[in-house]
Parts: sequence; structure tokens; C-alpha cells
Amino acid sequence: MISFLPGVNASASALEAERARLDVISQNIAHANTTRGLDGKPYQRQTVVFESMLRNAADGSIGIPEVRVSGILKDARPPRLIFNPGHPDADREGMVAMPNVNIHEEMADMIVASRAFEANLAVIKNSRMLALQALSIGKR
Repeated sequence: MISFLPGVNASASALEAERARLDVISQNIAHANTTRGLDGKPYQRQTVVFESMLRNAADGSIGIPEVRVSGILKDARPPRLIFNPGHPDADREGMVAMPNVNIHEEMADMIVASRAFEANLAVIKNSRMLALQALSIGKR
């Protein structure tokens, strides 16, 4: 079978993976000041791990490349310690353990993820346009 939209499956899987990445980044930003979670510890930054794979084609031909989220990992960096003796979570020395989230790093990651999302959308739009043009050739 001829695929009129080559690359769409790979781009669609990449869109889903980048959406998951944007979700995790937004969670990191939202919890940048959460000093106590359900476990009593400060929030830990999370990162998304992607995995490329080949999905078997329906007709048994060469596999279709895809990207998927293989996992969401917690960042192992220690929490930031700041001096704030009036904070309810301060220790005896007045130090508060803050999440290991760097807003600047998260914003840079968000820009990269949104640009990758936009690039994959452009691939899908261009594939659709090329397929429509190919179909219009037969009409003439």
C-alpha cells in the first residue's frame, strides 16, 4: 500500500512525546516553590526520557519510526538551601530546602520543546499539502 502521508506517523508520535514533555515542564514550574510534598520533602524536578522505536508496518514492510516517552525520572540534584528563618519549613539554623527547579532552565527547555512541537506540526501540514497536490495531478 502506498502511504500518501509519509512521515506523519513519526511526527504524530513526536507531537505526543513533546506534549508530555511540556506537561512535565509546566509541573516543574508550578512546583518551583513547593517546599513540602506528600512525602514531607521538597518537590523534585522531573525530566522526560524519550525512546525511538520501529513499529511494524501493517503490510510487513520496513518498520515505521516513532518516538515515545519511555519514562519520567526525578532529577537527582539535591534541593537548594536558602536562609529564611521565618519560613514554616525552616530547620534549626533557619535554612529551607527548596525544590531543585531552576526556572531559567525550565523556560529554556519549554522553548526547545515548543519549537520541536511546531516543527513536527509543520511536517504534518507539509505532508498533507503534498498529498493533496499529488491527488490533484490525477484530476487534470
